Amino acid sequence: METTPVVRRFLNYVAIPTMSAENRPDIPSTDKQFALAKYLVNELKELGLSDAACDAHGYVYATLPGTVPAKQDHPVIGLIAHMDTSPEAPDEPIHPAIRKYEGSPVLLNEELGLYLDEAVYPELGLYRGKHLIVTDGTTLLGGDDKAGIAEILTALEQIISKNVPHRTIKVAFTPDEEVGRGAELFDIERFGADFAYTVDGGRMGELEYENFNAASADLVFHGVNVHPGSAKNKMRSSMLFALEFMGALPADETPATTEGYEGYYHLLSIQGSVEETRLHYIIRDFDKAGFEKRKAFLSGLTDRINQTHGEGTVEITLRDSYFNMRQVMEKHMDVVDRAREACVFCGVEPLIQPIRGGTDGATLSLRGLPCPNLGTADNNAHSRFEYVCAEDMQTITDILERILLATN
Repeated sequence: METTPVVRRFLNYVAIPTMSAENRPDIPSTDKQFALAKYLVNELKELGLSDAACDAHGYVYATLPGTVPAKQDHPVIGLIAHMDTSPEAPDEPIHPAIRKYEGSPVLLNEELGLYLDEAVYPELGLYRGKHLIVTDGTTLLGGDDKAGIAEILTALEQIISKNVPHRTIKVAFTPDEEVGRGAELFDIERFGADFAYTVDGGRMGELEYENFNAASADLVFHGVNVHPGSAKNKMRSSMLFALEFMGALPADETPATTEGYEGYYHLLSIQGSVEETRLHYIIRDFDKAGFEKRKAFLSGLTDRINQTHGEGTVEITLRDSYFNMRQVMEKHMDVVDRAREACVFCGVEPLIQPIRGGTDGATLSLRGLPCPNLGTADNNAHSRFEYVCAEDMQTITDILERILLATN
């Protein structure tokens, strides 16, 4: 296919590795995120957003002044996407390719025998006859959320080139969203929008204003090592204590066994030896009471193991990450309706559903900036089997343009 501006931008962005890192004190958690931030500042300035700048923490802010007076009928609208990619899959070297999907498995890597197969990923059936941007199966693609960045920049370019009346538009690109810190140092006052939309992951037409409550749980199990030949009644394996803990969790409450509004416990990593084992979990639930119950359940399990095997056998650290934005967005449904109407205008059926995850918009909404989420045409995020639909990226760009026009 002949590549469109939004696709060309996207391919430029994915060539810049921006993986964030868990449990780092600084924002951004990785210096390489600055490379994309600086690239985007230059691109925004080339488009005419002269105030574009990157702050000391890697946040990019810019303004496209409106062509109509700011008033109640013409609020200042913001668009937000994040620059980092998930640490759950390798981020370089990314080798993207464009494949037209006709229904047969899509070859990603002949040497490794890797394919995108509709039998495994049934949502591929939505894209027959369209072009998919894929990886070679050894890295993620970076559609989460460089697709959102490309769509925002291209929507701005379309508005500028058409010279159509538009509202004042605020743009921001954030670091460290994938590790739950993207909104932590976001300067809402500097941003200056009345409301905003994150453009972050999911199918075209997705419009989301509720998300998980989220927390992390870090557990450290302590043991005592002794030579196995003389270990009877002496050895205390921290790994066996950890297995006991894991075995007490409900097997049907994991990401692979839940959907819709169902919450879960998700074991992200294990590091272990006889002396010490570390488990890192994330906890998710849409219902606040259910969320608190899940955290209490994990704390209760640690108490039980300490009672059984001795005080100090296990320690748990629970940290809240973000909360459900629905409680805020229900008071600002006009913001959701504006996006819904733009989807319909562009011939797209809005798909309103909960986010089985989180966005910067969740925290920003709770901080006072109403901020629902729009899909980007990205699928299988955080995976080596990630892909983005090229045609849908253009339609999403047109939806963003419609949201921003003064006539909407």
